Amino acid sequence: MTLLFIFDMDDVLYRYDWRARMAAMSELTGLTFLELRRLWWHEDGEIGAEAGLYQTGDEYLEAFEKAIGQSVDVDRWVEIRGAAMTVWPESIAAARRASELGRATLLTNNGALLGEHLPTLAPELVDIFGDHLRTSSHYGARKPDPAVYERTLEAYGVDPKHAFFADDMPENIASAQKLGITSHLFLDCAGLHRAIDEFAESHG
Repeated sequence: MTLLFIFDMDDVLYRYDWRARMAAMSELTGLTFLELRRLWWHEDGEIGAEAGLYQTGDEYLEAFEKAIGQSVDVDRWVEIRGAAMTVWPESIAAARRASELGRATLLTNNGALLGEHLPTLAPELVDIFGDHLRTSSHYGARKPDPAVYERTLEAYGVDPKHAFFADDMPENIASAQKLGITSHLFLDCAGLHRAIDEFAESHG
């Protein structure tokens, strides 16, 4: 029996400052926060990208550039995203502990462009997750859609009762719980450590 530990990234393993990112994107593009939200942060833009609307980083970038009416330097895009992330060492330690108890995989609501650059954006995760740094776009659905959890379980051949999921959004937790996945609402690193150990002990 293999245990599967599924981790969200933003505000679980890293603090994510979305407003700082948007401020930097405004500076880069010359568009205001509200203009960026109107042009890209909707079902045909970022939200759709998180659900797999754009299957590659190139497709994502092409759609983004078309939406905002200008070209964007990929390296700068990645730099801005990374600058909005602050690692939480104790959460990283919890993920490492989980990887020693079973298989650890990432499930973050993000598009293909970010997914292709995860090793650069989240280098602390590379030796923990290996090739299992995955965005929701990889599964063609985004949290809290039950399909994203079902496809994750299918990809790893794991029964829901043998899966653990950590996320900071109550709606994502509730959706996973309905499928029988042991789900932990992240509030602090100590709680995450305890939840991981309790889940592993219950399957010992």
